[in-house]
Amino acid sequence: MATQRAGSKRANALRRELVVQLEEACRAPAEAVYDLLADLRSHLEWGGRRQPKASFRLLSLEAPEGPASVGTEFRTTGADPAGSFADSSVVTEASRPSRFEFVTEARLTTKKGKVVEWTNVHRYDLSPRDGGCRIAYTITIARISELPGAMALFKVPGLRSLGLKVSASYARRGLRNLARMAEERADGKGER
Repeated sequence: MATQRAGSKRANALRRELVVQLEEACRAPAEAVYDLLADLRSHLEWGGRRQPKASFRLLSLEAPEGPASVGTEFRTTGADPAGSFADSSVVTEASRPSRFEFVTEARLTTKKGKVVEWTNVHRYDLSPRDGGCRIAYTITIARISELPGAMALFKVPGLRSLGLKVSASYARRGLRNLARMAEERADGKGER
């Protein structure tokens, strides 16, 4: 049974939001990580080219040059184990060096041709630590239009955690790539 999200005419197959939270230690300062996040074009490297081929990964990105600020819009396409996606996103918080957040309206086309629409909130909280920083990443899945195939796990309370663990494994790779790329740049080894 599809439910409606308050204030929205778009269908939502979720009974409640799904949240995945991850943390990663980084030897680079928070400013270096923030600068990569605000450089939207860098997402194509750490969230795309550095991702395994069989994983979630970005394939293209259209974004303005320069650091993103609140209201900056960008578009991405990519591959997902379930199919392919085309997303449009907007930056909703840009507080250097502590927080970067954007909301994504995603359109996943499954390998069987089913179109599933998602609304996701991506938030990166950066905290200074001795010798670097801590990156806390939270993805909130606020809406999914329907849950075909393996996505039906999100409907079953006992299996929901399994679906979240799979989602977390894909997100963890990108988070690690972000941290390593920031470290490379801070050490003067990465491209700018």
